[in-house]
Amino acid sequence: MSTTRPLRQHARHVLTRGAWPAAALLPLALAACGGSDGAGDAAAGPAWPPAHGAYAAACTRLAATARLENTMLSARYVAAGTRRPGGAATGDFLPGHCVVTGSINPRVGVDGKPYAIGFELSLPDDWNGRFLFLGGGGNDGILRDTSLSSSISGGTPSPLGQGFAVVSTDAGHSGTTASFGADPQARIDHAYNSYDRTAVTAKSLIAAHYGRKPEHSYFSGCSGGGRQGMMFSQRFPDYFDAITAGAPAMRVSSGATVAAMWNVSRFNAIAPRDESGARILSKAFSNADLNLVAEAVKSSCDAADGVADGMVNNTQACRFDPAVLQCSGAKAADCLSAEQVDALGQVFAGPRNSEGQALYAGQPWDPGLAAPGWRAWTLGSSPTATPDARYITLMADALANEFFTPPQPGFDPLGFNFDTDPARMAAYSAMYDTYADDRLTAFRQHGGKLLLIHGMSDPIFSANDTVDYYERLAANHGGIASTQEFARAFLVPGMNHCSGGPATDNFDSIQAMVDWVEKGIAPDTIAARALPTQADHPNRTRPLCAYPRFARYKGSGSVEDAGSFVCSAE
Repeated sequence: MSTTRPLRQHARHVLTRGAWPAAALLPLALAACGGSDGAGDAAAGPAWPPAHGAYAAACTRLAATARLENTMLSARYVAAGTRRPGGAATGDFLPGHCVVTGSINPRVGVDGKPYAIGFELSLPDDWNGRFLFLGGGGNDGILRDTSLSSSISGGTPSPLGQGFAVVSTDAGHSGTTASFGADPQARIDHAYNSYDRTAVTAKSLIAAHYGRKPEHSYFSGCSGGGRQGMMFSQRFPDYFDAITAGAPAMRVSSGATVAAMWNVSRFNAIAPRDESGARILSKAFSNADLNLVAEAVKSSCDAADGVADGMVNNTQACRFDPAVLQCSGAKAADCLSAEQVDALGQVFAGPRNSEGQALYAGQPWDPGLAAPGWRAWTLGSSPTATPDARYITLMADALANEFFTPPQPGFDPLGFNFDTDPARMAAYSAMYDTYADDRLTAFRQHGGKLLLIHGMSDPIFSANDTVDYYERLAANHGGIASTQEFARAFLVPGMNHCSGGPATDNFDSIQAMVDWVEKGIAPDTIAARALPTQADHPNRTRPLCAYPRFARYKGSGSVEDAGSFVCSAE
């Protein structure tokens, strides 16, 4: 993919904001914008590979000669055979590579704290011409290890090990809390600016290092990283040839966080009290209670895909009412109290205001709700009245410090007003959320490809919301068949948030992007496997099917084998 147009666009709007002087942009802009022929690209930087294999010297030289004003760079060379992906103790070693760490536009915020757009870029000696941007997640604030794969593609062998140049960013602040929301520029950086600046800088450094531009550019991320991918498809539609957006947080600052507050309030209201009268959120449902619900969901929906195998593949056919589990008398081990049934019904239906208006999509019923990942978000495991559910520790933090305008540090999530507080989130949503653009016209015209992937038992970003977005996208592009020419959606039965659960959650979505872009092979299916450590279905394989199709049992063969299933629309 050519970087010429994005770099020139970037230079124009950066100079308008006055963030980078022209002298700072010129060296890397020239390096990244070589001519259209091979000679022009070669002139952009040194010949590659370096003479006599002087890879370490080339790495040091890159950091020393980049000459970016308002940007600090450092580089270290990692020799082949000295480190494995993620620092693992076993497995294949990484090839030799240069790790460039940078801080763009270091400054002091209005809150008196230091800020910069941090990034890590790994450049392998034996580069395959591909560039991969790894998305972040949560409140960001850390640099993801660029020797690892994307959080939505755990089945991908290290892209760096395969020869990709790989970058990640901390999104413009340091630390995983949302306290950066006190600084207006940090909020802009987290919404979109840091990703733009990181992508442009990384491509420029790649061109300067290798003497040529990336031939193909890819993005892959989940959760907040999925939102970042959707942001690129809309704000910077010609930066990437393909984007994988897993569990895309498209309505995080206007919908999913509202749902998190709704869910907390409903579960907390029925939780037992400690000796002081305070509610213990984690005890609203025991693990045995959640297993009861999971088994009832399977009894109601599992066989709709042709076989009762513990997975609900035919998600669109699943209809479940938790009232079937309500005790006729006192709460017992084999039933739920009326209060528990009511809370589940309200949570899975989704949040509403006092007039009954839906504020976010409801959740699909799926057996994965009994998995640890679902509990970690919704209920937590704290044995005391101090909750540790991620709705509280992560989402309420982001709500109070970033999503509210102005921020309100110390906001009590149990005091959320579903009639008035959503309006306080609208201003930031306009800049941060990505659900409104359901056309992606420029991205499609550029030739971009989009993979949406979502776990059916994701407790924070509802798979129903992603399905709704895809249906709207299809309605604007002449239907599913036409839309599948550039965008496809894959639902993962049983999977919690980005991974985990009783699911075949190990797959290579990055290779699916590469095959689609470089070979023209659109992914009708993605081969998926359960990890051998999974308690429910170890080593089970399944095809993930492009929506609206699902994996249907053929009628014979092992239910543990993907070959016994076919993608079906009915």
